[in-house]
Order: sequence, then C-alpha cells, then structure tokens
Amino acid sequence: MITNRKEQVCGLVGERLGHSFSPQIHACLCDYSYSLFEMPESELEGFIKGDGYHSVNVTIPYKMAVMPYLDVISEAAQKIGSVNTVTHLPDGRLYGDNTDFYGFIHMIKSAGLDLSGKSVLILGTGGTSRTATAACEALGAKSIRLVSRKGDLTYGNAHTLCPETQIIINCTPVGMYPGNLVSPIDIQKFPALEGVADVIFNPAKTQLLLDAEGLGLKTANGLPMLVAQAKRACEIFTGEDIPNSEIDRITRIIAGQTTNIVLVGMPGCGKTTVGKILAERLGRELVDTDELVVELAGKSIPEIFAEQGEEGFRAIEHTAVCMAGKKSGVIIATGGGAVTRPENYAPLHQNGKIVFITRDISLLAKDGRPLSLSGDLRAMYEKRLPSYREFCDIEAANTTPHETAEQIIKIFLED
Repeated sequence: MITNRKEQVCGLVGERLGHSFSPQIHACLCDYSYSLFEMPESELEGFIKGDGYHSVNVTIPYKMAVMPYLDVISEAAQKIGSVNTVTHLPDGRLYGDNTDFYGFIHMIKSAGLDLSGKSVLILGTGGTSRTATAACEALGAKSIRLVSRKGDLTYGNAHTLCPETQIIINCTPVGMYPGNLVSPIDIQKFPALEGVADVIFNPAKTQLLLDAEGLGLKTANGLPMLVAQAKRACEIFTGEDIPNSEIDRITRIIAGQTTNIVLVGMPGCGKTTVGKILAERLGRELVDTDELVVELAGKSIPEIFAEQGEEGFRAIEHTAVCMAGKKSGVIIATGGGAVTRPENYAPLHQNGKIVFITRDISLLAKDGRPLSLSGDLRAMYEKRLPSYREFCDIEAANTTPHETAEQIIKIFLED
C-alpha cells in the first residue's frame, strides 16, 4: 500500500453510486481519502472544474460527458472517446485518461477468454462499450458488432443477424444492482457462443452470467476489471508504480468481503443459530428470510400457512429471498423449504456461496414450524435432499453450532 497521502482527496463521480466497491478497493491501494461524489449531470461541470478534489474516477453515465471540461486528454482516451480518470496536473490543468482499457484486458485474460480471431458482440454503445471495442481490437477479435436499442442491430434481432457470435460482452447497466436478475439478451439463441463477460460487478453474477454459467460457458464479471483499472488510476493519482500482483490480491479481498454466506437446510437444523455466530464472528449482518416473510406479511408463519397455505407462504418467501439475495457481504439464513422452489436459486447464488447444513433428523427442532409438526420429517428430508445438494456449493455437518460456524469460516477463508 502507498502511504502518506492522507490529505489527498480522491473519489468517484457518477449519477448513482450506492452500489460502488471503489472506496474499499482504493483503501487497499493507498491511504488517500476516497469519497463517492454522486450528482446529476447539471452539477458535473461545476464539480470537475472546481478544486474540491485532487483526482477522481468517473463512471456511467459521465465517461463521455466529462471530456469537454478537460484541458489535456491522453492519446488512448482520445482514441477511445471516453474518460474514466481525471486528475489535476501540477500546473492546474485537468488531465483525463482511460484506465478502463487496462482493466478490461485484465478481466478478459484473467477469465481465460480468448478473443483472438473471434466474433464479438458488444451490448451497448456508451463510454464503456467504446473502451471494450478498443480492447477487443487490441486482443485480436475478428469482428466486433455493437448492439443498441435502436438502429439496424438491436437486442431483438442480434441473434438473427449475428448467429456466428462467439463472445458476448455486456457494457450496459442492465442487470446491475438494484435492478438484479434481468438480462439484456437471450444467450440461448446464439449457437456458436463460447463465453460471456459482463462489466457489472454488483451483483457478482448478473442474470446474463447466470444464464451463461448454466450453459457451461466461460464467464467473467466486472470485479477484476474494476480492481485493475483502480490500480492503474492510483498510479496516475500518485505518480507511483504498483505491482500487478496487487490486482489479484485485492480482487480476492473484495470478493471475500462482498460474497454472501447463504445457509440452507432442513427446518430446525440450526441455520439461524449458526448464522448468528457467523455474523458475530465476521462482523456481518444476519438476514433471516423467515423474519423477512413475517415482516412482509405482517403476521406469523403459522398464521400465513393457516390463511394462505404453503403456496401463499412460498410466494412471500420468494420475495424475501430476492430482497436478501440483493445484499452483499451478509449472512443469509433461509427457510427449510426455500430450495423447493427453483426460482430461489438465482437470487441466492448471484452474490452468494450456498452452504447446506446437515443434521441428524432426530435432532431437528419442530416448534413453530407447520410442516415439521404435520408431516414425516424423514420423508421430507429424502424428498428435499436432491434440491439441497443442487443448490449448495459446500456441505457442513451441524455437530455443534460453534463448530459448524468455524468449519464454514475456515472453508471461506481458504477459498
């Protein structure tokens, strides 16, 4: 980490920044102050031309809008037509550069995606897509087509006009928090597709990437790009070189801090108890989807079952699961039957690693659990077991809650 920069004010400029991981990333790079400067476009010129900062990164939708306010723009940024890094030069002039180019190439290479000789389809026509186009050219792509909402090549006809597409790259905000689990395009319609990259980093897996993962394709999310471009921006901010090894180190740190730990398992297996221990040990928020259900419905779970039946309960539970799954860096304890609805997988998986907590059937608690009190627990377990295993990334036996929590922490720290 670079030190002794505490009086240097840096930050990120954009329209909506509540989802940003940039402060955490820059905190790992240097000890300058790094703030989020959220503003409408009407305030952009005044801020950029002002003296309230030393250096800033610029994100959507201002990567092109900021350019007229700069005195000097790097050759690379001019060629791309997009700026994401602005700094005050010693003589007072404003200098703009594009570190996204560096970050994009790192993202593609770190995911093992080979663009050489490939047909690439880029979704979007904004500043980020300009960067992606330049980077794809540098990586030897055979052809590059841009998809927009209007024009000859659109989201509706891209699969017809570009059936040879091998790589799809999303440079739009579609699917980004808080608009999770929406995809800009149906990738199943591209028979030659080999890989998908999405510059979005929150959620960690957009619906586009979840779809690609389901098809067994190579995928890349935007976190490595974000960290790599931040490393290059930090070098511009400070004038000091940073080892490339820092990119992977910081990517692992941020991924670890933002990945949810999701607990699934039979009713009464100890998910909430283990979750409370994990939350205390890791300093994270515990989100219990059963508590969210009660809050949403305004009544207890037994009352929901009595009035609306299991189907009514599951509908409310799905809403609760979607709310919980949007969060980052939390512990999520789910209801025992959450895995019985396939539609709950994507919300839990998009930001999380899922742990199946197992426990001897004879030790399962039953109080306040309508299905546990009214049915055969062993039969329920046998029926649900395939779903628990299909959902989960790891299994952890609940011998004692503290031992189970420590086992989960150890697994996540080693990952």
